[in-house]
Amino acid sequence: MDEELIKYCRSFLKDSIRKVIDFSRTDQYRGIAPPPIEKPYPQNAKRIDLLPGDQLGEVGRINLKSAIRNRESRRSYGNQPIKLEGLSFLLWATQGIKEKLDAGHALRVVPSAGCRHALETYLCVLNIEGLKQGVYRYLPLEHQLLFEFAGEHLKKRISDAVFGQTYPAEAAVTFIWTAVPYRMEWRYGLAAHKVIAIEAGHVCQNLYLACEGIGAGMCAMAAYDQEKMDEFLGIDGEDEFAIYLASVGRKE
Repeated sequence: MDEELIKYCRSFLKDSIRKVIDFSRTDQYRGIAPPPIEKPYPQNAKRIDLLPGDQLGEVGRINLKSAIRNRESRRSYGNQPIKLEGLSFLLWATQGIKEKLDAGHALRVVPSAGCRHALETYLCVLNIEGLKQGVYRYLPLEHQLLFEFAGEHLKKRISDAVFGQTYPAEAAVTFIWTAVPYRMEWRYGLAAHKVIAIEAGHVCQNLYLACEGIGAGMCAMAAYDQEKMDEFLGIDGEDEFAIYLASVGRKE
């Protein structure tokens, strides 16, 4: 292995960069307004209401100790659809907003450095009760789904974008998290990128535990074709790009 390349890559895991950053030059400290909490969308776009937290009743009720003990990656799924109330719970559990503080900050059910929350959630929906197949984006402020597109051959396209892995094509839904790095860079400059990766882990572990709560299985995926996945979602790959995925379906 290339020793210099190894050293460079390992440096990403360290926090040494914080010692050399002049935080007085970040956009936050220069008085520039923070970027919005979620990506904008056309007001006439198709949106689907999700069940709010206070209407989920017994959905997700499970002993926490059991959820942690039973958590595992599952790559085979049953044919039964996941109900919309179950999907509502999974989205709330991973990116749900508890309180909006201002135009650029909100408290969510997952932690974020500086309350920046640099992730967006896309869904490749294949078997959700009441939803047609297609790609959607979660709007955490509205607790709604924004319909992005339907298109043909979704199963093949999502499988091709993960180097031919088959289980996303067999799942009820695949969560695709993208990073909007400027949301974190606005506050932390070059120290932003490590914490974005850390926060993807926070979100994904919440999804694992929430899936146990609705009797679903899931498998996280960090191996994907970056360019194909970004193209699949219709994002630019620079100011927004895919960072992590997880397929979800009913346990066999």
